[in-house]
Amino acid sequence: MKTIQHILEKKGSSVYALSAENSVFEALELMMAQNISAVLITENKCLKGIFTERDYARKVILMGKSSKETALQEAMTPNPHCITRQDTLSACMNLMADNHYRHLPVVEDGILVGMISIGDVVKSIIQEQKDALDHLQQYLHS
Repeated sequence: MKTIQHILEKKGSSVYALSAENSVFEALELMMAQNISAVLITENKCLKGIFTERDYARKVILMGKSSKETALQEAMTPNPHCITRQDTLSACMNLMADNHYRHLPVVEDGILVGMISIGDVVKSIIQEQKDALDHLQQYLHS
């Protein structure tokens, strides 16, 4: 079974992060510019939280707050569930499905090293199954 390391090798380990003092509006601008749906909140390369489209809807818009006047500290999800590079795709898929997560930060020794999305996991699992099927077909034809 492949691990998160396999995804990061293909995807890269760059992440988009802001500080808790940044405004929600700044996070939304970054998310739009990068075509992403989540931003990590860090302090000195240490993960403090995650801000997602879901956080925006539930903690800003529905609460009648201003995105320009609300700091990410107020709207982020603090201490998000994290994974490591050694975690399997299957374990991450189960974690994401069971908890309705769309993104998981990857942390090693307390340092943020990447982030994966549910799309990354699904693509990798589909490729793994395709490779296994191709291998079986080659075996049967030899």
